[in-house]
Amino acid sequence: MVLQLASEVVWSSLKQELFAVLGMVTEKGEARTVGVVYIVYEHRLYVVTGKDTWKARHMTQNAHVSVTVPIAKRIPFLFWIKIPAATITFSGQATVQSAASVSKDVLKSLLRTENPDNLNDMCVIEIQPVGDFVTYGIGVPLMSMRTPEQARGRAPVA
Repeated sequence: MVLQLASEVVWSSLKQELFAVLGMVTEKGEARTVGVVYIVYEHRLYVVTGKDTWKARHMTQNAHVSVTVPIAKRIPFLFWIKIPAATITFSGQATVQSAASVSKDVLKSLLRTENPDNLNDMCVIEIQPVGDFVTYGIGVPLMSMRTPEQARGRAPVA
């Protein structure tokens, strides 16, 4: 059984986190993943990186990406009980933009400063989720996460 979640439940969880694993495909068709720090702004994820990084080059060639956000879970005062991480996974379309073309609110949140230096060396990757969010452990009691049938969920992106 898959729990049907409201999309706002998932968006709320995404906003509380800051780390994701971003999957992409190289020019040669090889799968690659990278850990990124992101922000959520107007139902999109944003990542800042250098203009010359391989992730910017790969996503310029192929905009199809996947994103998985792990969410650590623990039982207070019973840390020895193993609980799997909750996750939110989705497919998306990535757009690589110059840092100067992104809104000031996005840049301020990404760079944690009002006056960023070296904008010419940076680019921003905007990720628009498509389809459905596939979740594990979102919107369920903590102990239910030990049973995959009870922990799985799905929500529309929009």
